[in-house]
Amino acid sequence: MTVIDNIELKFLSLEDYPELKKAMIEAYPSMPDAYWKEEQIKKLISKFPEGQIVIKVNGNLAGCALSIVVDYKKFERHHTYKQITGNYTFNTHQKDGDVLYGIDVFIKPEFRGLRIGRRLYDYRKELCEKLNLESIVFGGRIPNYHKYSQEMSPKEYIEKVKRKEIHDPVLNFQISNDFHPSKVLKGYLEGDTASNEFAVLLKWDNIYYEKPNETAITEKQNVRLGLIQWQMRLYQNLEELMQQAEYFVDAVSGYRSDFALFPEFFNAPLMADDNHLPESEAIRKLAEHTQNIVNRFSELAISYNINIITGSMPEIKNDLLYNVGYLCRRDGTVDRYEKIHVTPDEAKVWGMQGGNSFKVFDTDCGKIGVLICYDSEFPELSRILADEGMNILFIPFLTDTQNGYSRVRHCAQARAIENECYVAIAGSVGNLPKVHNMDIQYAQSMVFTPCDFSFPANGIKAEATANTEMILIADVDISLLRELNQFGSVKNLKDRRLDLFDLKKKC
Repeated sequence: MTVIDNIELKFLSLEDYPELKKAMIEAYPSMPDAYWKEEQIKKLISKFPEGQIVIKVNGNLAGCALSIVVDYKKFERHHTYKQITGNYTFNTHQKDGDVLYGIDVFIKPEFRGLRIGRRLYDYRKELCEKLNLESIVFGGRIPNYHKYSQEMSPKEYIEKVKRKEIHDPVLNFQISNDFHPSKVLKGYLEGDTASNEFAVLLKWDNIYYEKPNETAITEKQNVRLGLIQWQMRLYQNLEELMQQAEYFVDAVSGYRSDFALFPEFFNAPLMADDNHLPESEAIRKLAEHTQNIVNRFSELAISYNINIITGSMPEIKNDLLYNVGYLCRRDGTVDRYEKIHVTPDEAKVWGMQGGNSFKVFDTDCGKIGVLICYDSEFPELSRILADEGMNILFIPFLTDTQNGYSRVRHCAQARAIENECYVAIAGSVGNLPKVHNMDIQYAQSMVFTPCDFSFPANGIKAEATANTEMILIADVDISLLRELNQFGSVKNLKDRRLDLFDLKKKC
């Protein structure tokens, strides 16, 4: 066993070439002539010095990794090693390329088992992130395949390696380092008889990659949420209600929040003047205020520089009554969302209809989704939104008892775990003695996270005091969701058995 006094990662230099040549010959005994010439190494170092590294143990060269940057669109369908290297000239290297392509990685036999290869791969990942490249790609040899080539195809061989039925030290190592096989390349490396000249195209995706923007707009990674736990009280008119709404918008924007979330039916106090009418008529009278409220919220979003999720309000469309809300962005644009599943009480008392469409919304803080109250208890909706790239799910709700609240609260937390996203819920508190069907409210607004090492152990980022009017401010880091998706203790989105079931949106 090698005693290690010193180990260091260094950029490759021409002075290393004699050791490099010797190490390659030892590393590839089945291809004794497959070593790089000194002129080729000189050209690689000249073109892309950052991509050429060696590991030295006790001053001796133990391993090496060589890379170039390519415009991958030119090669992604099918390519050979000769083509990707430009006939071994490396003229395919482009500074403005989008993929780090691994040309070579090898460890001298005497140093194997010391996890040196992992250090080389980790350096490549850090370099990929530093250069803002989309991924790392390379053709991986399958040197044990010749033993099984008469029995199975390369695809079958790869599957058996993945299931640990066949041991392939090279492929096993690459998969354990988060590289996933994407296709089989035929005739990849001339003279690689051990692999029957087949290679596995392996890929590692850079979760921090940001596609270059032509505009000055950037997508925020650290997002501040402002949740309004609204007190139900009587208001003389719409103007007085909107004064209270503006007070809360002003408060959360004063803390530089990116979003303000209002509860479901926060404007219900305006039904007090129509309490003498049947409930189904009173709710339709309330719907007459909706467009005015949306216009006012849109003005507030612009003037206070904050994205406002308006909770929900009744709205009449083609003489049918719906429970809807609006996303009023700070750039002045407005989007609409609908409650898909109305509660039995909404249908029975008010004659409310379920909506027919739902989608993810683009914002300056990434993709978000909004589900109104009862919709959060149907996991299919949020799962589809997660598949469309949702990072934050907002749930405005209205519950009268602790039982009803608990359904929303626990389902919302489940949505955060299973969809690897943040979930913010905001409800109303207090009572409305002069509004039928809206007597009492119970709420505790919260922000939920997935449950993994980068997040709170209990999955709760922040929580308001139950049944008390207040605002709740919480910061969420979108980049942690990307890390969770790739490196989490469990991977709820990736590990779904899509070979057994499929979930599709019809609308």
